[in-house]
Amino acid sequence: MSESKLAGQFFDAAIGLLHRVRDEEAQNIAAAGAAIADAVAAEGRLFAFGAGHSSLAAQDVVYRAGGLALMNLLAVPGTVGVDVMPATLGSALERVDGLAAAVLDSSPAKPGDVLVIISLSGRNALPVEMAMNARALGLKVIGVTSVAYTRETKSRHVSGTYLKDHCDIVLDSKIAVGDAELTAPGIEAPFAPASTVVTSALVQAVMATAAGDLAERGIEPPLLRSGNVDGGHEWNGRVMTEYRDRIFYRH
Repeated sequence: MSESKLAGQFFDAAIGLLHRVRDEEAQNIAAAGAAIADAVAAEGRLFAFGAGHSSLAAQDVVYRAGGLALMNLLAVPGTVGVDVMPATLGSALERVDGLAAAVLDSSPAKPGDVLVIISLSGRNALPVEMAMNARALGLKVIGVTSVAYTRETKSRHVSGTYLKDHCDIVLDSKIAVGDAELTAPGIEAPFAPASTVVTSALVQAVMATAAGDLAERGIEPPLLRSGNVDGGHEWNGRVMTEYRDRIFYRH
């Protein structure tokens, strides 16, 4: 099987998943966008959290050209991507009880704020407790996960629950358990994960919806421009000054 044929199959699989989430999650995307717009309009703050590779989609909406300036990364040390050595430590930390409460208690999050929690499986202690504790603190929680994992895997949290069980709004990425879209003769393991592509698209769709919702209310969305276009730095400086009390990644 040629490499080009496998590449085409991966693109087809990813595009198929994007079509599914566009069509099947439209109502939830609209609800999530409205929740974010509500928070912005009410002078609330926005946060995103993800562990391991799920953190990539969270980081993609923080300090992002074309993105909402108010989106802040809620980081748990050691779990943001593969920035620890050994890389397997990050996966182990996702299963540790108590980390989420410690991070939230020391964060600037307050009642009325919105937290987007991204976890493909939604089965580990960290995302489950992050959602539970955030809601207990009065935050609105948007979960981005694969609901298939709740049917085909066992929760690793003592409650036996998953991320989706503790969210106000759930966005289902439709990713199959195992996160590998392709198989081929001579290759023993399934390969070609699409979760980052699909999850990032889902979250960006929510941000786009929120921006449109704010504009319909007569509120200018606090968007950032690229620093690589003329006037971008000046634009961003104005936005960051106006919303400085709700932007935490620059302090």
